[in-house]
Amino acid sequence: MFEIFNETDKEIIEIDKLQKYMEFVVKKLEIETAIFNIIFVSNEEIHRINKEYRKVDRVAVDIAYDQAIEYNHSREREVCFLATHGLLHLLGYDHMTEEEEKEMFGKQEELLKEYGINR
Repeated sequence: MFEIFNETDKEIIEIDKLQKYMEFVVKKLEIETAIFNIIFVSNEEIHRINKEYRKVDRVAVDIAYDQAIEYNHSREREVCFLATHGLLHLLGYDHMTEEEEKEMFGKQEELLKEYGINR
């Protein structure tokens, strides 16, 4: 159903923890037929991808770790949050309006808390 790849020279949270968390998310969201991957890439590669596809001129892995500090929670929580966020986007969730944001971020928090990943 999904695989996780680390193509960086950085240590990401324990991949098996992320794997187990995402298995939980897939089960809770009752996803049965989707195939997706989570791929951690170098800062240079995500910078290129962000510029090309999202028109955003920035990187991600280091930003994710900075965000963990900024929001006063663990790297594990931030990486799990971002993985959940990305999967919800693939499932059609968005946060362009206040109502959409409330629904999407509410779902993210619900999943993280139910699994025991708290701030």
